[in-house]
Order: sequence, then structure tokens, then C-alpha cells
Amino acid sequence: MKRRPKYILHSPISDGLQLEQFVERCLKEKASLLAIFGTDCSGLEDLIDDIVIGDGSDADRFLCTTSHPDEALEDVLSFAQKWEADDAGEIHQVRI
Repeated sequence: MKRRPKYILHSPISDGLQLEQFVERCLKEKASLLAIFGTDCSGLEDLIDDIVIGDGSDADRFLCTTSHPDEALEDVLSFAQKWEADDAGEIHQVRI
């Protein structure tokens, strides 16, 4: 079984187009987690959820997102490591 990647996205982002491309890549890879960390991470999580849902016509589009306001990066890394520890793959940190 192929192990599914986990991502930590640092907020804020600088390019909305790259964000959409990144979210589509996460969906294609069937990422197990997209944790958002940093300034306005809750707002960015809402934006990503809107990208994932799209027009709502594709029920197979799913990506588990979490936001981590006021948390240290070390805590977010620990959370990601424990997330589906037996089934998930490597953790990648991303800045857009």
C-alpha cells in the first residue's frame, strides 16, 4: 500500500494560484493531512476547504485540513507525526 503524504503549510501565503495548484496536488496524491500553521491559518484553512469542495459536484474530493493558531511549529510537527502514524507517509513543510 502506498503511504500517503502529510503536509504542513506555512501561512501567510504569497500566491493564490500556487495555492490552488498545491491543493490539487494534495488531492491527487490523496494526502492524509494538510495542517496549516502561522498567521491567519484559520482563514487560510477556510479558503483551502472552499477549493477542495469546489462546486460540490464531486463527492470524491476530500482532504483533511487542520489549522493551528497560536501553536508552536514543534507542536504542529508532533501532531502531524502522530496523525495516522501507521498508514501515513512523510511530512513535508511547504511555503507558497
